[in-house]
Amino acid sequence: MTTTVLDPTGELAPEQRERVTRPESLNGLTVGLLDISKPRGDVFLNRVEEKLTGLGATVKRFKKPTFTKPAPVDLRHEIATSCDAVIEALAD
Repeated sequence: MTTTVLDPTGELAPEQRERVTRPESLNGLTVGLLDISKPRGDVFLNRVEEKLTGLGATVKRFKKPTFTKPAPVDLRHEIATSCDAVIEALAD
């Protein structure tokens, strides 16, 4: 089965990427929670954090300066190098 995921940024030619294998368990993994700075996204992530820690994951919280722009390069690098998985909160 083929899954097509579109990047919501203004790309002109979609890039082909292989899907990353999902872990069998989150126990012992570090999961990053990225708040994109929309109202009440933190409320959602607070609940997600409770669930993740209950599953044995370590949680690191991150926040974009504004939802209107992509996350800064330094923030993306920090998340990529310090987390095994990432959840991004979108709330409207």
